[in-house]
Amino acid sequence: MRSIRAAAVGAVTMSLALAASACGGGSSTGGGSNDSPKTLTYWASNQGASIEADKKVLQPELDKFQKQSGIKVKLEVVPWSDLLNRILTATTSGQGPDVLNIGNTWSASLQATGALLPWDAENFGKIGGRSRFVDSALGSTGVQGQDPAAVPLYSMAYALYYNKKIFADAGISQPPATWAELVADGKKIQAKGKQALGAEGANVSENIHHTFVFAKQHGADFFTADGKPDFANDGAVAAVKQYVDLMAKDKVIPQGNAEYAQNQSVSDFAKGKTAMLMWQTASANLASQGMSEDAYGVAPVPVQSGAPGTGNQVDSMVAGINMAVFKNSHNIDGATSFVKFMTGDDEQRILNKAYSTIPPVQAAQSDPAFNGQATAVLKHTLATSAAALPQVAAESEFETTVGTAVKELFADAAAGRPVTDASVKAKLQKAQQQMPAK
Repeated sequence: MRSIRAAAVGAVTMSLALAASACGGGSSTGGGSNDSPKTLTYWASNQGASIEADKKVLQPELDKFQKQSGIKVKLEVVPWSDLLNRILTATTSGQGPDVLNIGNTWSASLQATGALLPWDAENFGKIGGRSRFVDSALGSTGVQGQDPAAVPLYSMAYALYYNKKIFADAGISQPPATWAELVADGKKIQAKGKQALGAEGANVSENIHHTFVFAKQHGADFFTADGKPDFANDGAVAAVKQYVDLMAKDKVIPQGNAEYAQNQSVSDFAKGKTAMLMWQTASANLASQGMSEDAYGVAPVPVQSGAPGTGNQVDSMVAGINMAVFKNSHNIDGATSFVKFMTGDDEQRILNKAYSTIPPVQAAQSDPAFNGQATAVLKHTLATSAAALPQVAAESEFETTVGTAVKELFADAAAGRPVTDASVKAKLQKAQQQMPAK
């Protein structure tokens, strides 16, 4: 899921019994139709540097679809701070768009509402078949064993971006491969008057993404095998503490980053203030802020020891954007055709180049354009060392409760309050108690 959303996504624990809000193209009867075959409403997530930048990318492609199909697509680019709440309102009211983007980590939660079109074999057949898509991307489309609730559109992974000049000035010849090396390098960088590592301490989703990876590296999960919350187990506590300790104990994340929630860490990196950044597919964002691709290197996110891989060597969550259809659409056939168009080989090349993301469609991913410095690392990570966040119905509440707990721990660290095993465990226990009863 794209990290540019702000911490306001934290409202995901709101009840699904939301007040109705007329937002677009869906009917309120629960069944799809083709009553409006010439129009579609599309909610796109904010992938670029701004909403206007997204419109410049998307509108020419929507015009192309209209020319091919005769269907006019009404575009709305929705900020991440609003997107999930808008979707939840639409699932309850029946008044939503025909087609929408969703963060892939939300797939199972939104699947549980029953509002989205299931992508069974018949529906996949209408867009060229399930086999066109990369397996890792399909792993974040809904609960395992059920028909997916969405189709992959953009794939992303985390990488470590590092400023080459700052590293050279500090006498560092290569990026850190382990957390111990990162901390040691951070001290050398700080001795030269630069900040070491940027983070978004107040962004609940960023917090979840990183603590999920740390948990994997500690051999832990936040849910039991049968999908029950287990937030305060020893491995999870150790994972959260290690991440927050990058500020609290190791001092390589600046204390001011505890308040960052809207990509300020990316801007700091682009401006040369910070030497390292852990981010999803940052190249387009950095370029939009004037940073040359020659100025930075891209490496895998560190692990505890050794090299990234599976199991305890996971170094990224499977990030990405999925495309979903409200099953009560007034243009169900047109919506399916639009998904086919957006996930077609040619469009996948165009859109993923624009956003410096990775095509989840195999034929497009093999294009040489996706073999550059940054994308090669991201592709390898997705293929070999990334894991999907828990595909459980309570995932969105997990993001909110645990992500907020980590945000509060960063605030403690920034204020000089001690971050101990006991304080981390207490925060995680409180987060688990806030989860809705199932």
